[in-house]
Amino acid sequence: MAITGKISREVEIKCHRHQIFELLKHKPHHISVVDPERIEACHLVSGEWGVPGAVVLWHYYHDGKKETAKEIIEEIDDELHKIVFKVIEGDILEVYNSMSVIFMTKDVGDKKFVIWTIEFEKANESIPDPTSYLDVVCGMAGNMNAHFLK
Repeated sequence: MAITGKISREVEIKCHRHQIFELLKHKPHHISVVDPERIEACHLVSGEWGVPGAVVLWHYYHDGKKETAKEIIEEIDDELHKIVFKVIEGDILEVYNSMSVIFMTKDVGDKKFVIWTIEFEKANESIPDPTSYLDVVCGMAGNMNAHFLK
């Protein structure tokens, strides 16, 4: 029986949250320059940057090894600064039956946050929750923040 789950983490940022949203929406291929330790490359496979239905291929580093993930952009909400990526191919799907990665930003008082959520399905209980993938995207958000503060 498949087991579904959802994990989430907030990363406080100092830059304008719109900057990180726009980078991830329109120029994710530039993230390899901002965070080369985590992201080697991001390529547009089909569609247009920043448009739902676009397919992107990520080359990234996870637990010390290079992996890939092909994702379709399922949703973009400019008001909420939200992007939903659904993994459709790649190393992740060798371990998990399915995975979606959700990016959002929010203000809480005078603080700004990037929120990453991973929704997943694992084939059995022995497979760990994908917290190490959450570490990758949260670290990436921190480096994007630092980039915009320069």
